[in-house]
Amino acid sequence: MKIRWNRFNIYLVLALAVAAVCGCHIFGDTKANRLLSTLRLHLEASRDGTKANEPVPIYREKPVMVNVEKMPFLTEADVAEAKVINAVGGFALCIQFNPSGTALLEELTTANRGRRIAVFSQFGEKIKDHRWLAAPIIARRITDGVFTFTPDATREESEEIALGLNHVAKKVNTWVDR
Repeated sequence: MKIRWNRFNIYLVLALAVAAVCGCHIFGDTKANRLLSTLRLHLEASRDGTKANEPVPIYREKPVMVNVEKMPFLTEADVAEAKVINAVGGFALCIQFNPSGTALLEELTTANRGRRIAVFSQFGEKIKDHRWLAAPIIARRITDGVFTFTPDATREESEEIALGLNHVAKKVNTWVDR
């Protein structure tokens, strides 16, 4: 039996090329699936002159300066799911935190009623856009881990943020499950 190595190599190269092309479509490596976002929740702080806090501008059109702690208490690593929901007069961004994020959110909203939670995000292609999205006042204790706010963003930007956060949450959960 004689094997023709040249023909075998051509078939191997063709098979690998087909697998590579099909593999990209099977796993859905599209621009939308590579979209990532960050989310940082910072607690409002008193201006005490230390480097642990800083004033930040909330809202683009008429900025309101809110003094916040530099270290966030929750990040995108604590997000379980994000979605844009319809709300009275428009839409809102709804963030569901994982169990550890839920416990921390409950603890901080219980102890800091009347203060603000400043929300910062990086989003868009290659995470080029970044801004402070909102600073809602803590009106009640949040026990279910669902943080809903109206962002200073368009609906399209909010959808991008939610999609990017869901991709990050999926990657974090995959990494944690290992």
